[in-house]
Amino acid sequence: MKSIGSVKENLDTEKRISITLETAKKLIDLQFNIFIEKGYGEHLGIDDEEYKKIGINLISSPKEVFEKSNILLQVECPTSENLNLIKDKSILIGQIDPFSNSESVKKLIKKEVKIFSLNLLPRITRAQSMDVLSSQANLAGYKAVIESFSLFEKAIPMMMTAAGTVPPAKVLVIGAGVAGLQAIATAKRMGAIVFATDVRLAAKEQVESLGGKFLTVEGSENLETDGGYAKEASEEFKKKQEDLLSETLKKIDIVICTALIPGKKAPLIIKENMVRNMKAGTLIYDLAAAQGGNSAFTQVDKVIDKNGVKIIGEKNILNKLPISASNLYAKNLFNFVSNLCDKENKEININLEDEIIKTTLVK
Repeated sequence: MKSIGSVKENLDTEKRISITLETAKKLIDLQFNIFIEKGYGEHLGIDDEEYKKIGINLISSPKEVFEKSNILLQVECPTSENLNLIKDKSILIGQIDPFSNSESVKKLIKKEVKIFSLNLLPRITRAQSMDVLSSQANLAGYKAVIESFSLFEKAIPMMMTAAGTVPPAKVLVIGAGVAGLQAIATAKRMGAIVFATDVRLAAKEQVESLGGKFLTVEGSENLETDGGYAKEASEEFKKKQEDLLSETLKKIDIVICTALIPGKKAPLIIKENMVRNMKAGTLIYDLAAAQGGNSAFTQVDKVIDKNGVKIIGEKNILNKLPISASNLYAKNLFNFVSNLCDKENKEININLEDEIIKTTLVK
């Protein structure tokens, strides 16, 4: 019988899990024998007994899980301690970033472990149900708005009272990818006036369809890769964009930063001089903090105050809604595993002619 397993993540940095009760049942239907570490889902309110009831094997140590499992499902790249425990020629599937985990990846490849990174999924219709970046970014964009609004010391929507009118908050979303678009939609629903900026011209229509106002400079160039991601801008474009952004930021109440370039450091968009010209009480909520941040003053998991402007550097906002994030992430993983299984005999078939399998395999 095929075996699949998962161990607890480092809860200090990652609270999501890779196998939920719902996806465990589906994996059993695919004839998988499942092994998880004891206490696997306790921090999310899932008792070991609930896993046991549906036929999952609860194991005392990570070492035993690795020994018994041919396929491993994780969120982060395994710790250095766990790397040594993973058996040769097994399969590891998760959000493993081959760029930031290059040394760990080399060790695993040396052990002939096949690593599939769902961060590398191709932008094709068949891969949409496996797209962890989109499912998790949706939640991140939503939560960034909720968190920043809770820290803002004024009302968000316009309110008309006998004592006078409270003006609506003005929000700027930097980066109109999945997280940015969800942030725009959430902020609009809560009554804010929303502006957005992105280097991809294709984002303009998407932003405006959600009720946002798209900021663009004259003679904009389309900075979009074939895969639909943003790419680096020319120096001339950057200068024009900076001038427009600098003026806009003087009027903004809340800035939500979501701009990322796959495999590279996050672009520095809000410069020091821009922050100094912003009004006191403004918030900058930076979702790109772990990749270097979109703001000059961003520090990971810290709140920095610069002349009354607060910059919040969020390392992993998904830890603030781990149940929803785990439910979506585990479904993405299940759909990927299902694609690995032969439709007739349900055995694992790593078909390198399949674009999804070929693209996600870390080499």
